[in-house]
Amino acid sequence: MRTWGPLTAVCLGTFMLLLDVTIVVVALPDMARSLHASSSDLQWVVDGYALALAALLLGFGAAADILGRRRVHAAGLVVFATASLLCGLAGGPGALVAARAVQGVGAAAMLATTLPLLGSVYQGRRRSVALGVWGAVSGGAAAVGPVLGGVLTEGPGWRWIFFVNLPVSVAAVWLTLRVVPESREPRGVGVPPRERSRAWGRIDWAGTVAFAGFAGGVTYAVVRAGEDGWGATPTLVSFALAALALVCFVLVERRVAHPLLDLALLRKPAFVGVMAGGLAFNGVAFGGMPYLSIWLQTVLGMSPVRGGLTLLPLTGAAVVVSVLAGKLLHGVPARLTVGGGLLLIGTGCFCQAVLGAASGWTTLVPGLVLVGVGTGLVAPGLAGAALAAVPAERAGMAGGAVNTVRQLGYALGVAVSGTVLTSRMRDTLPHDAAHTLAGGGAGALRAAFSEHALRAAFASGLDSAFVTAGFAGTAAGALVLLLVGAGRAERGGVTESAARALSEEETASSG
Repeated sequence: MRTWGPLTAVCLGTFMLLLDVTIVVVALPDMARSLHASSSDLQWVVDGYALALAALLLGFGAAADILGRRRVHAAGLVVFATASLLCGLAGGPGALVAARAVQGVGAAAMLATTLPLLGSVYQGRRRSVALGVWGAVSGGAAAVGPVLGGVLTEGPGWRWIFFVNLPVSVAAVWLTLRVVPESREPRGVGVPPRERSRAWGRIDWAGTVAFAGFAGGVTYAVVRAGEDGWGATPTLVSFALAALALVCFVLVERRVAHPLLDLALLRKPAFVGVMAGGLAFNGVAFGGMPYLSIWLQTVLGMSPVRGGLTLLPLTGAAVVVSVLAGKLLHGVPARLTVGGGLLLIGTGCFCQAVLGAASGWTTLVPGLVLVGVGTGLVAPGLAGAALAAVPAERAGMAGGAVNTVRQLGYALGVAVSGTVLTSRMRDTLPHDAAHTLAGGGAGALRAAFSEHALRAAFASGLDSAFVTAGFAGTAAGALVLLLVGAGRAERGGVTESAARALSEEETASSG
């Protein structure tokens, strides 16, 4: 237990928080029917979690460095479990979205402390093994999510995708408090409990709030654009407030003693390229997945389990390629694995944009496999590319920044895909009917519209969403190839000094 207990505790939490990114996808149609949720409600069920995770990740990493990583991790588990219970008990879409956001708060505290805790416990070869196991668990969570979500939704009901977190959370909290030692960053070591309230004040909470305002504002603006149009007053006001929050974030980061993000890093083209790649990656690869699930179940009539299984070409290819890439592509410049992977993901999205009224799920298989192959190349290489692009002492900040933009990219990808989908469907359906169809209400529309009309409208919407994602993935891949250098420092995806910094606990913290 002393040897592998900490790894088990950390992996339990990691599996849950990453599982809950994808497990809800297959359950969305049942949620819509049960809670009478609209298409925008479903978007926020997914985005509320991802946005909270993205907005608070860097802030919790900084807090944990001072207050204690085990303490923050355990607190995150408790918040996550409580929010999971509230999600399962939600009586309406508003309550579910709010509970999902609280879930994201707990997940941010967990994810920000995961790798630093492992780095503080394991040394040498054991550390390499532990990080390998953690990586496998992380990939497995994404692969298992849609299938497990389908099984639980079709069996005891969609609420159990949240209730299942409770016993796992209890076990994870018990193990964390029992076998995981406390650790802090050097500036937090030796600080007496009475002094920690002052240390709390050194955390960049103003930057955290400003970034949260920007992330939430721009995502809300894109969602409103799907409802009211890009030129509508609510949409423009939301974009303006998001821009104001971004300006505030920049001003705060330039003046605060311990910034969440050292803006000087943005002068490095390689770091900018990696951040752009990270922002695009999750959104392009997975942003359309909620609507794909709705199409499979409500238009094609698949069960939740079968709907989850249709995504296996993507997740299976990603896991296989990720394992093979780690063995066979060691030493290949990250600009090639990350940039090339993004180009493959973009191409896979274009290959999926071939749907018509008569199309079935098999039409998507070639594109899903390409997206999976690209994902298997990009996911392992992003963190290493970020570390290679910055000085060793900024390794923790770089790792946290990449995790943050990946989650923000996913939230934006879901919002953009939904807006493009509904906008295209409005070419052939009335406004309300298009949003009802996108929200899983095909059954309610069949009395007023022919089956061919509904299939054609949804297929055209998905095609437009995939084309948009394809262009974004291709542009991001080209940007990575252009900006991320192919020099010696990048070999293996991480410099020796950055690897040493990673080993010293700071990958997921703010630095």
